[in-house]
Amino acid sequence: MDETWVWSTWVKASRLRGGADVAIVAACLPFVNPKLYQEISKNKVVLLACPEREHSALYGKIASMVRSSRPRSIMIVSIDGSPHCALLHASVNEAEYILNEDIPRRHYVVLDGEELREISPNAVRVARYLSIVEELIRKNPEALEELAKHSLEYRSSLARTGKGDASRT
Repeated sequence: MDETWVWSTWVKASRLRGGADVAIVAACLPFVNPKLYQEISKNKVVLLACPEREHSALYGKIASMVRSSRPRSIMIVSIDGSPHCALLHASVNEAEYILNEDIPRRHYVVLDGEELREISPNAVRVARYLSIVEELIRKNPEALEELAKHSLEYRSSLARTGKGDASRT
């Protein structure tokens, strides 16, 4: 496994060229789930990223990396529920938009620190539009019941406001 930080990687680095399979991984994943991190890292060039630590213009860096080095694929792995980790996914979508070309990629989140789940680029796009998310919640209030299973912040809000039934909030 060969890893470094996204922001510290030259966009034309030799290990990115020649059809590399790149994994852009939330920097906390090795701590959260070392076994899963090891599995994800197999046969990939791993670029750690943390929008809380690194510059927020990751989309430009990733777009330059794709244009300059043409990796075979990009795998994005973040921690589900982390507000800043969502930027990793949005950055790759934005790089595709900037380049106006398809980027072979797959988006994944790690649910509750354990389960790797694939998400679509469209899920990332919708997440950026809170008005659409609000409408989806109104039409599908059971989504809040699912949220209550995973979000400590949401459960705390329910307890604080006395709205223990997630479907009514």
